[in-house]
Amino acid sequence: MYPKSLQKLIDDFRMLPGVGEKTAERYALCMLDLDQESVEQFASHLLQMKQNIKQCRVCGNITEQDVCDFCSDENRDTSVICVVQQPKDIFAIEKTGFNGMYHVLNGAISTTKGILPDDINIQSLFSRLDSVKEVIIATNPTLDGETTALYLSKVLKDYPISVTRLAHGLPMGSNLDYADELTLIKAMEGRIKQ
Repeated sequence: MYPKSLQKLIDDFRMLPGVGEKTAERYALCMLDLDQESVEQFASHLLQMKQNIKQCRVCGNITEQDVCDFCSDENRDTSVICVVQQPKDIFAIEKTGFNGMYHVLNGAISTTKGILPDDINIQSLFSRLDSVKEVIIATNPTLDGETTALYLSKVLKDYPISVTRLAHGLPMGSNLDYADELTLIKAMEGRIKQ
């Protein structure tokens, strides 16, 4: 058994996604080996992050200002909004060269978890649609993500805008025999003419 204070730190590291018992132990023991100044700096950065990071009042992204860098960038295309579930999804979309605006739901509709449309950041999206031509729904291809996409498609139908959904299908370099049934169904539905 580890001393209580070390065990508490191990337990804290285990709260992180993808960190199991062994990795948490390594992290905690590494912190034990660091000098006092480095540990204090690490703890200070955690506290600063927790105190300084807030949601953008426009899109719901994470920021240290009132409005995030994407919403304040005048060079972005304001006629297109890409709706994502979490702020981390923005950084994945950015790698594609997308230059439009974002809207972060900060969650997904989940009837099994009791998360309804009013529990996520949907209402503020409607106030942003005045000069928008297209809304791209980029929720995760999970049951909750699909439920959220379906809900958004239905409520946005009343607006004079194009509503699109990210295509789903087979990743490049994969084999058909390794794909699950749902992925193959989505790939067939999203096929394009050559």
